[in-house]
Amino acid sequence: MPSRPEADDPRLGDVSEGRILQAILTRTSPATHTLLGPGDDAAVIATPSGSVVATTDTLVHGPDFRLAWSSGYDLGWKAAAVNLADVAAMGARPTALLVALAVPRDLRLSFVERLADGFREACAALAPGCAVVGGDLTVSDVMTVAVTALGDLEGRPPVTRGGAEVGDVVAVPGELGHAAHGLAVLFGRFRDGDVPVSVDPARLAAGEGAALAAQLRPTPPIALGAVAATAGATAMMDISDGLALDARRMADASDVTIALERAALGEAPDRALAGGEDHALLATFPAGVLPPGFRAIGVVRPRGDEGLLCDDLPVDVSGWDPYRDWDSVAG
Repeated sequence: MPSRPEADDPRLGDVSEGRILQAILTRTSPATHTLLGPGDDAAVIATPSGSVVATTDTLVHGPDFRLAWSSGYDLGWKAAAVNLADVAAMGARPTALLVALAVPRDLRLSFVERLADGFREACAALAPGCAVVGGDLTVSDVMTVAVTALGDLEGRPPVTRGGAEVGDVVAVPGELGHAAHGLAVLFGRFRDGDVPVSVDPARLAAGEGAALAAQLRPTPPIALGAVAATAGATAMMDISDGLALDARRMADASDVTIALERAALGEAPDRALAGGEDHALLATFPAGVLPPGFRAIGVVRPRGDEGLLCDDLPVDVSGWDPYRDWDSVAG
C-alpha cells in the first residue's frame, strides 16, 4: 500500500476518538446475522439456533506480535483468524466479532485503517457472513487487540475437547508446523541483537515466505469446523499452542490416550509437535468416518500412564507457553 503524506496520515494522538472510529467503521462490512450494527451502545445479533458460541482472545505487543514484523493489515487479519478458529473448533459458524483496541498515540491513522481492512478481509475469506459489529477504543503505551467472537451452532450440539472415545481416529486438516517455522525465521534472522527489525524479502529462502505468511497472516480452515461436527466428530479443538500440548489437553479432558504416528505428521514432525499457532483443527472421529479436508494422524486408546504417545513413545515436548517463552523486547 503506497505511503500517504503525513498531513493526510496524522498520528492517533493528534486526532479525536471520533475520527479514529469513523476510519475504522467505514471499513467494516455488515454481518449476515446482525440486526443492529456499530453506532449504538451495543450490537444486536440474531441467534437462529437459539444458542451462542462465544470466545475471546487478546493479542498484546511483545508476546503475541511485533510491530516491526506485522503490518496493520497482518495484525487485523491474524486477530480475526485466531478467534474465528476457536468458534470453528466448537463446530459452529462464526457470526460476529467485537474488537477492543488499545493503541499508542504515536501510531499513524493509516495503521488503524489497515487493521480494519485486515479484519474485514479475513472475515470475508475465512468466514463469509461474519464481520466486526462493534467494540471499544482507548489509548495505551502497549498496543493490545482484544477480540470477542460469536458463533451459531445451527442446531448442532457443540463439539467439545472432552468427547474422544477409544477407537476413534485422530485427524487434522492440512500440514502443521508452518507457523512455527515462520516464527523461527523471524527470531533467527530479523533481529538486531534482541530488537526486532523489518523483514527483508530478499533474505528469505525458498518456502520461507509461505512460512512467514502462516505466522503473520494465518488461514485456518474455519469452514471445516461445521463440516467435522456434521460428520460426527466426537471431540475437537483449535491447535494454538502446538499439537503435543493441545493433544494432551484433549486426552486429559476425554480421559483417554492419544497415540500419534510420526510418519503422518509431515516432513517436519518435531516442528509439527512442538510448534504453536497453526490454528488448525484437531478432531477425533468414529472409525470409518473421515470427512473431506481431514487426514488421519493417530488413534484414541484407553487411558494409560501417558496421555500422549507418538510411535508408542512418550512425547517430550511441551508446546508454546507465553509466560515462559516470550521476551519483553519491543519492536
